[in-house]
Amino acid sequence: MKGVLKAVKKGRGGVDIAHNKNTAEMPVVRITPPPFVEIPMRQSIGAECEPTVKAGDRVKIGQLIGDSAAYVSAPVYASVSGTVTGIKDIELSTGVVSKTVIIESDGLMEEDSFQPPKVSDTKSFIAAIRASGLVGLGGAGFPAHVKLNLPQEAEIDTLIINAAECEPYITVDYRECLENSENIMRGVSAVKKYLNIDRVVIAVENNKPKAIEILSEIADKSGENVRVMQLKSRYPQGAEKMIILSATGRKIPPGKLPSDVGCVVMNVASIAFVGRHLATGKPLVSRSMTVDGSAVKNPMNVRVPVGTMMDYIIDFCGGFTCEPEKIVCGGPMMGTALIGINFPVLKGNNALLAFCEGDCAVKKETDCIRCGRCAASCPLSLVPTNVEKFLKAKDVKKLKHAGAAVCMECGSCAYSCPAGKPLVQYMRLAKAMIREGEAK
Repeated sequence: MKGVLKAVKKGRGGVDIAHNKNTAEMPVVRITPPPFVEIPMRQSIGAECEPTVKAGDRVKIGQLIGDSAAYVSAPVYASVSGTVTGIKDIELSTGVVSKTVIIESDGLMEEDSFQPPKVSDTKSFIAAIRASGLVGLGGAGFPAHVKLNLPQEAEIDTLIINAAECEPYITVDYRECLENSENIMRGVSAVKKYLNIDRVVIAVENNKPKAIEILSEIADKSGENVRVMQLKSRYPQGAEKMIILSATGRKIPPGKLPSDVGCVVMNVASIAFVGRHLATGKPLVSRSMTVDGSAVKNPMNVRVPVGTMMDYIIDFCGGFTCEPEKIVCGGPMMGTALIGINFPVLKGNNALLAFCEGDCAVKKETDCIRCGRCAASCPLSLVPTNVEKFLKAKDVKKLKHAGAAVCMECGSCAYSCPAGKPLVQYMRLAKAMIREGEAK
């Protein structure tokens, strides 16, 4: 091996948290096809798609069922074969309401006909990525073709593949590294070629030695300028700004994008999908998820069709061992707490966690003791207690000055606060107040 790179620069702040990677050595299991799926037309950060099918239509896996003319959007495809039984508005796990296509499965899982896309230049590559329906699979849900369609003036020299997976419990990115390394490298080669990027860094936390070994071997075989970088295992190492700092030593200024500092960052599952799509032409119709937590009888990593109901996934994993006190879609630090499990899986959902009473105790909020732990743990050097103060005073000008708008909501401040203050919620409210103030 050429040798594993070390981080260029150490970021500030963050917290040391228990990894709880209980499913790390469990290969991804394809779930038994569900009897029906509910596929929302709002699957990304961007415009909602309009259904292209109607009740009574028969569809196959990979058939287009929703699209939008908006630039920031991604098409939606059927994830099972069967009959469209209706289109209705439902509330998603994110709290928003979306038009949703309901498909009753025929149990055949019959696929539409696919052909590898014809890609010869940057334009056709971006078109292929859009047609694939890919959005960020790390949880953000940003349409991949928008991220990869770089401004002409952008001078990109580094592609960073984010395989840090710093959130506790989640292990699907780790399994991607172990099970689909060839697709990862195929995707890396394509992005590198069509975006004319010279250098590629695959960034992995040092608590994943098997992934580092496998990726290093395949990177060496590629004959390209691709190297694996070992990062210290510390939350939130996988955050975009943090991983760019670690991999290149560059800081993203407030209000700027990775492309402004010469970088493109892609989640490892997203880049693996790019490799698969270019080889097969099959669009994004399923995704891997970690199902774990003390309330889950048989924790495992599963591959599920988009639109599968969460209660069906829990049943596949043996059901609950107790009445869950808390259910989280995503990781425990940045995920969304759910009021139940009667929600469909979206493209960006990478985990479903459920905990018994006492395993996720919420601190009772008390007065701030001015200990400074929230500020010390903030990777972006913010002072969360100042944001709280200005928020309660409804001072938009001071909220902007305090940097509330740049908070990435990693939760390090709330995790380290001995007073149990809901600092992330204060940050979110502060951002909303700033947006309202700017809209006036």
